[in-house]
Amino acid sequence: MKALETQLQLYFGIVQQEELQNISSFFKHRSLKKGDYLLKYGQKCQEMCFIQSGLLRIFVDTEDKEITQWIATPDFFLTDLGAFIFETNSRWSIQALVPTEIYVINKKDYQQISKVVPKWNEFEKCFLTKCFTMMEDRIFSHLSMTAEERYALFYESNKSLFNQVPLQYIASMLGMIPETFSRIRKKHHA
Repeated sequence: MKALETQLQLYFGIVQQEELQNISSFFKHRSLKKGDYLLKYGQKCQEMCFIQSGLLRIFVDTEDKEITQWIATPDFFLTDLGAFIFETNSRWSIQALVPTEIYVINKKDYQQISKVVPKWNEFEKCFLTKCFTMMEDRIFSHLSMTAEERYALFYESNKSLFNQVPLQYIASMLGMIPETFSRIRKKHHA
């Protein structure tokens, strides 16, 4: 629970211990086995989670390929944000890649936070701004960097993932076909 409170401080900007405890009390612990789904494509998204340990992949199957949007690591919050906020069907599936420990808050409890933490709307705005900024950074890297530059940037920040997940997931996340990814990887590690 301490890791959750630390990340609530970082992501939401909450500093008061009482507010942290009030918010974290809404989260419930859950264990996922490798292959378990937190969310499947087309379902109503009713939960947001915080990853204590393990890895979750957010992805979608299209007619011709599977697209990995992100691989979430410990200390991150994860949901299909649009579906969670706007109560629409999920565009993504979220699946555990390894045994994973998470803290989950359901939509109803998430909406109750503002009743026990008066400044919640400010905190939530900070969180959504950080999510939006992360998305902007990813879009910018896809538009402005070469495939090799995207690989190098991601590798430097996420070396351990390269030994933990199938490389085709990382290739997909970086917007590369497996052959391009493999060629860049060989060149990068030569």
